[in-house]
Amino acid sequence: MSFKRLEADDFLVSSNAISATAWTTGLPTLSTFFTSSTQSNGSSGNYYLNVFDTSTTASVQFAIAYGNAVGSGSAVYNPAVNGLSPTSTIFGQWQDLVIGDENTNFTFGAITSSEFFALPIERACYKESLFLGSLSLNIAGPVLSSGSITLTDNSAYVTSVQFCAAGRVFQLITGSAGVISSNLTKNTSDGYSTNSGSYGWFLPDIGTIILNPLALAAPTASGGIGFVYSGSAFSGSLVYTNQTNANSQLFRAISGSTGFTLNSQETIVSDFIFVRPRSSEFNYSENPSFISGSTGEVLYPQFINNPQVYINTMSL
Repeated sequence: MSFKRLEADDFLVSSNAISATAWTTGLPTLSTFFTSSTQSNGSSGNYYLNVFDTSTTASVQFAIAYGNAVGSGSAVYNPAVNGLSPTSTIFGQWQDLVIGDENTNFTFGAITSSEFFALPIERACYKESLFLGSLSLNIAGPVLSSGSITLTDNSAYVTSVQFCAAGRVFQLITGSAGVISSNLTKNTSDGYSTNSGSYGWFLPDIGTIILNPLALAAPTASGGIGFVYSGSAFSGSLVYTNQTNANSQLFRAISGSTGFTLNSQETIVSDFIFVRPRSSEFNYSENPSFISGSTGEVLYPQFINNPQVYINTMSL
């Protein structure tokens, strides 16, 4: 038996990125949206709203959660303690998860905000992270005259990536599939709203989209869609009546849109080890039956100048 130590060029590491849809439907665009009355009317409905792909045998695709630093938008836990409510809890949870500092608010572009909508993608829908440049989130305005807005991430336009406690951070801008679509009569040249900063954050490493409600609530002339999430009633293509839950209002704005396109990404790392006998090696035998036990000479002279042996076993 012969022994050979593996060398550096016997090892190869291969890394490949594989993208796939982020939805359990297998399609890149989610175009039908449903909620569950059981979930929304239950205790968790005060905090977030699950969004499903179908009304029967449905799978959760993402959730909607509104956070507000001072607890606005939901009833307080205790009437004697102002400011503590499900929305303040949501704000604190995401503040700790994303920013990692309870004293720092979210900054959308250059605008600091004490409120947001979080859209976490269902963890079972993706394996590693969200695919940069694949996002096209369409949100419909409350009335026909408001139209709609499509948002994407600005990953294709940044020279240095920003990081937070949740990993990479990209700003949400007007556009689709990673390509900016800026109307200078409504938006700034970088795709932000005119007075309210970017439209939110794209956090691919934790599979979450953070929306800036101030940018969405801006009038159309400033790049918004007049989105209202305080319970006001509208007339038009989408009617918000008796809505006290901001999550329900954002759901209506998304479900009344043209769709939600998003892909995921997974990096597959493979280690290859090449076990190979080279032509100049192992062309001999250490089988003791080939050697004379008394003289130590090779019993078969033809092996001396013309050895011919064959490997029959390889092991690691």
